[in-house]
Amino acid sequence: MDSRARQWSRTAWAMAAVFGSLPLASWIFLGGWGFEGAGELACLCAIIALYLTLRSRRLRALPDSATMLEEASLLASTGRADRAIARLTRALQLDPSLWQALQYRGELRMREGETVVAAIEDFTAALKLAPAEAHLYELRARAHALLGEESIAAEDFATAARLRSTSAPPN
Repeated sequence: MDSRARQWSRTAWAMAAVFGSLPLASWIFLGGWGFEGAGELACLCAIIALYLTLRSRRLRALPDSATMLEEASLLASTGRADRAIARLTRALQLDPSLWQALQYRGELRMREGETVVAAIEDFTAALKLAPAEAHLYELRARAHALLGEESIAAEDFATAARLRSTSAPPN
């Protein structure tokens, strides 16, 4: 469809040029301004050409953060964690307040083992955006434990427990 619209667009632009030049050609060759209505036809062809030009261009949909999270999840499930991390990073560029992307990127980084410090940074950034999310403290505590930072891990586990106890519904 795009290539046909592009071809018709070029044809319409050419017709607009022809109709627009007819009065001038008449004046040069015949000595008088002829071809009444040529200007209107030229304008009509130009409008059609503009419409077809716009239609031939592919309009990309704006990326949606939820879609990008889903794509990252699919990439991670197929073993392409590096591409999933890149997708989450792109989602965060589009929406820096998306703490879920920070959480998931941190989890992926923690699984790789070599980037536990980067995972802690992600969890810390997510906690700045969502300080009441107990599971973020637990994830950060696990990451600190992987680094052997037991006292910091214990503090985060305690904070998570305190948040869970205050948010638990009464019996």
